Amino acid sequence: MKLWKKLISAVVIFSLTSGNLNLMAQETFTNRLVREKSPYLLQHAHNPVDWYPWGEEAFRKAKSENKPIFLSIGYSTCHWCHVMEEESFVNPDIAKVLNDYFVSIKVDREERPDVDHVFMQTVMAMTGAGGWPMSIFLTPDLKPFYGGTYFPPTDRWGRPGFITLLNAIRKKWVTEHDQILKSGEDITQALSEETARKTKGERVVLNENTLKTAYEQLGSRFDSSTGGFSDAPKFPQGHILSFLLRYWKRTSEADALEMVEKTLGKMAKGGIYDQLAGGFHRYSTDSEWRVPHFEKMLYDQAILAKAYLEAYQATRKEIYAQVAREIFDYVLRDMTDPKGGFYSAEDADSAVNPAALNQKSEGAFYIWSQDEIEKHLGREHARIFNFYFGVLPEGNAVQDPHGEFKRKNILYQDHSIAETVQEFEKSPPEISGILEDSKKKLIAVRNQRPRPHLDDKVLTDWNGLMISALAFGSRVLNEPRYQDAAKKASDFILAEMIPPPAFGPKGQSAHGRYADGGMKNKNGRLMHRYREGDVSIPAFLEDYAFFIHGLLDLYEATFDVRYLEEAKFLAAEMIRLFWDESENGFFLTGTDAEQLIPRAKEVYDGAIPSGNSVAVLSLLRLEHLTMDPKWDDYAQKTLNAFSNQIASYPSAFGQMMLALDFALGPAREIIIAGKEGDPEIKKIAKHIYSRFIPNKVTVFHPVSGTDKDKIEQISPFLKSQVPLDGRVTVYVCKNHVCALPVNEISKLEDLLDA
Repeated sequence: MKLWKKLISAVVIFSLTSGNLNLMAQETFTNRLVREKSPYLLQHAHNPVDWYPWGEEAFRKAKSENKPIFLSIGYSTCHWCHVMEEESFVNPDIAKVLNDYFVSIKVDREERPDVDHVFMQTVMAMTGAGGWPMSIFLTPDLKPFYGGTYFPPTDRWGRPGFITLLNAIRKKWVTEHDQILKSGEDITQALSEETARKTKGERVVLNENTLKTAYEQLGSRFDSSTGGFSDAPKFPQGHILSFLLRYWKRTSEADALEMVEKTLGKMAKGGIYDQLAGGFHRYSTDSEWRVPHFEKMLYDQAILAKAYLEAYQATRKEIYAQVAREIFDYVLRDMTDPKGGFYSAEDADSAVNPAALNQKSEGAFYIWSQDEIEKHLGREHARIFNFYFGVLPEGNAVQDPHGEFKRKNILYQDHSIAETVQEFEKSPPEISGILEDSKKKLIAVRNQRPRPHLDDKVLTDWNGLMISALAFGSRVLNEPRYQDAAKKASDFILAEMIPPPAFGPKGQSAHGRYADGGMKNKNGRLMHRYREGDVSIPAFLEDYAFFIHGLLDLYEATFDVRYLEEAKFLAAEMIRLFWDESENGFFLTGTDAEQLIPRAKEVYDGAIPSGNSVAVLSLLRLEHLTMDPKWDDYAQKTLNAFSNQIASYPSAFGQMMLALDFALGPAREIIIAGKEGDPEIKKIAKHIYSRFIPNKVTVFHPVSGTDKDKIEQISPFLKSQVPLDGRVTVYVCKNHVCALPVNEISKLEDLLDA
């Protein structure tokens, strides 16, 4: 780390002076981004900036003209990305400087997480912070020498304006050219050394003490008043809550469950949750979950739905099941492509009224004035609604730094049903009925407003998370339509975003899919992004790991062996493409992908879990499903590779703590043996999934048919686990050591509760 800090301290420091902009009327322009599919890049397709997408055309221009590269990274639902565009990228004066003296490249971080990861590490090392929009300056050889995040157009808040920065870099590119090139070399070298360091050093034994340390660290940060693990801003961290549930299950530590329940309860009541139509916003800007940043991300819905489902299993409190249902309803209603894939996100900003679609404001789609509510609900029902949801005539935002919520209300549960009953002297059913009727009326009104921008690209990794949550939810909530949605999304990815495996007669896979259909990638490679019929970008580690994770949950929900076959095939491909033969663990990019310097490898679990963390858990599950030790071997090697980093602060690796908890065991294998279609199978599955048994796999062993042969080939240990006395029989095993088989529900319950 000393070398890293030393090199970063050598970054070129620009002496910046204030500058002025001559703002001109915006004209209509079209640049190369109009040919792209990324919604983010298309948002910039009519900027006067001569944008290039990331690629050889831009790199060649920078080299041939010896110009520095300005790299701008963001995503289509990013509020401050919109702000920087409106302030700087539509401005002809700024565009002229960029066009004359730089080669400007736009990158959608959700399409190219590899590019985003490398340069985010750079910006964080340079400035101590990161975020989007990300603004980085590179040499023509793609070596970074200066970076930051959002820059205002002119000098403001003690920060240099963007035009000031551009002119300073333009000057120094000429006067201190060699120094800039050396800085780029030094920073690139430091990045490479820092990446290599993550899986080097003395290996540490990860054990139950690691789990305990993670729990204690989370406890020390826990907000006992409103839940969560930080002050403002507060981010929902579903995988951390899932870890705490597992720690409670392992140790019976009551405080672990208390942290989970407090956080999930406060979040569900807060403004971070869409109280009318379900789904969580990105994060809360205050410490009470009251004022959200209003964008909605698919991955948050998936991760949080699973946390609420597990809390429901653990406590049987209906509120957690209700929140999960509402999340799923939102995703299936507003975030689902007709072909079955799930869209990526909805924006925070939207038009204030239909007559001025370009005049957008944060949360405009979601917020209400008291007068609006009274107009649509009538005075009596509005009084009840406003009391319950904390509506005030002056507005209820506890903070409003940009003045967007004046006399507006963000709905949150300010009072309980019982308090509302007492206040208005009505029965609980009456109050509940009035609130439900009021919500329906306001949803109808809200649906007439201009909707936030929808990022309608389908990403394999985020879809994998949603498939996992829906498949799991279909069992926990006994809801077939969630299973149907998970199947449709999986089948869409398998049909459109990956060609069939190269085995079987005449190129046919085991599942009857052929390599000559549609727009499938011809070289056998899973792909990352789909939009409007276009499939592009070779898949990253997260795509493989998250989709395998979803397929395993879908197999356990459906017992359709083809999903297990696909998971096994993709796991082998993941190892072939991403495994680090030298230091172990998985790289972010495959051996056949564009090679950036450095080739990134990550284990930190942020808002989205790391590919390594999910890969470890999926490989462990595969080992228990198949008894093939190679899957466990790769999982254990990955844990060991990152052990030093994990042990240094285990609570930063919430998803990996789930994997470690599974690895430490005992893990259970539950085998249901019987005739396919026997109604007793569903009853047994319902009893299994009514319990919180996180470290388990569930397998169905049919007595006959093609699936019998397939599952026995994948899991040979099943051959001896057969129905007894012609009845559906369950084998409950721990680490492949099985108790006596049972075919009575009461005896099964005893084994499950043991």
